[in-house]
Amino acid sequence: MRVSLQPAYVIHSRPYRDTSVIVEVFTAQYGRVSLVGKGARRSRRGGSGLLLQPFSPLLVSYSGRSEMKTLTAHEAAGPAPNLRRERMFSGLYANELLMRLLHRDDPHPILFSTYSALLSALAADVAVDEPLRRFELSVLDELGYGFDLAVDAQTGEAVQPGIDYDYFPDVGLRARVSLPGAAPVAGFPGKDLLRMAAGELDGEVRLTAKRLLRQALAAHLGDAPLHSRALFRGARQSVTSGGPDGPPRIDRAGEAGAGGPVDQPVPREGERS
Repeated sequence: MRVSLQPAYVIHSRPYRDTSVIVEVFTAQYGRVSLVGKGARRSRRGGSGLLLQPFSPLLVSYSGRSEMKTLTAHEAAGPAPNLRRERMFSGLYANELLMRLLHRDDPHPILFSTYSALLSALAADVAVDEPLRRFELSVLDELGYGFDLAVDAQTGEAVQPGIDYDYFPDVGLRARVSLPGAAPVAGFPGKDLLRMAAGELDGEVRLTAKRLLRQALAAHLGDAPLHSRALFRGARQSVTSGGPDGPPRIDRAGEAGAGGPVDQPVPREGERS
């Protein structure tokens, strides 16, 4: 199999042997693809190795029939987005979702477009809640885990604005049933769900959307914690406790996203491939 000049983003890279690198790319037509760039680290002085970094938009050419294919050529398809502070962690979080949830060589062109739009939003001076939530919804929909925000999955009736709902994995939303003696747990207000179904993902429904999508994604991520979330929390603790010579204080934790922020160390092969 030979592929030429395929639009792609680097979602993960790690050293391999003495001079090579293993790169995970998310491509427009072939989905997530694992590539080995032979001698790529040796070429960093010339600049080409520097392109194989997370978030970099590329045109890649590769060949091979096995799960790990050989990168034969690559070039920049545009400037890499300049992600700063919490926005970088949001990007790492998105990358970790792709690494953990996508099967290799399974195309998702709609998700590719949504991911591209997310990176553009993260690089711009705009609120990131809406594009990040939209990306999470796209991940769920593309993998077959999506659910109707406007329908009670148990009765098939429309969600009612005055009722709270609970989310059940692989089922969807159900009207809350109060059980005697049960500990109170916050549900999802029907009025917020209807606004989300109409396309509103920030503003007054921001916290509901974040909490619901975090719960929906957690059901499919398994027990292993998100590396990016731990990385984000560690960075926040370091920054907020820093002295006068340290970096500026970071207070806007909400930009890190539903799962929080991807630690760039690659998940083990057994986690999801």
